[in-house]
Amino acid sequence: MQREGYQSITSSRDSCVYTSCYCEENVWKLCEFVNAQTPDLLREVYAVFISNERRTVPLWKQKSGPGNEPVIWDYHVILLHKSSQWGQSFIYDLDSVLACPCDLQLYAEQAFRSDKGLKPAFWRKVRVIPAEVFLKTFASDRSHMKQAGVWQKPPPPYPCIQTPDSVMNLDDFISMNPRVGVGNVFSLPEFIQHFTANL
Repeated sequence: MQREGYQSITSSRDSCVYTSCYCEENVWKLCEFVNAQTPDLLREVYAVFISNERRTVPLWKQKSGPGNEPVIWDYHVILLHKSSQWGQSFIYDLDSVLACPCDLQLYAEQAFRSDKGLKPAFWRKVRVIPAEVFLKTFASDRSHMKQAGVWQKPPPPYPCIQTPDSVMNLDDFISMNPRVGVGNVFSLPEFIQHFTANL
């Protein structure tokens, strides 16, 4: 259960910068908010990319999910706060119907569920990137959201996120090849175990 007294590290869900189907940018904006408002906590914050080699990952409790059925994403991105004060990890998923923030254990039980019983093509892997690294290295020109020059979903109203070195490296973050990109790659059970263990 979520500990009473835990204060969200972001603004309320309704006031967060959010664009449907741009989860990677939503999380980047959450990291940017933490860096601006409570920079001392940034070291406890991570961007978490969920995908696999086939880019078919089921997640439950998603706003776009039909009833109790999962949504099959090619990838999804959430924010994780590994709180040293509370000895607990919390998930911020602006696309979920679960609380935001949500205790990682509860999120794991209801949104991730388990790879057991799923075909291997649907087993989830996770790339975990420290927020400070994510803010400095992530770039997207949003070209993945265009087909024949037409937006598949309306883009965010603010300029594309770029770095001095790149205008588009999203695929490096989605990749679950540990030799590619930044951060650490875990299997789903490894991720849950690592971030629910006592801090």
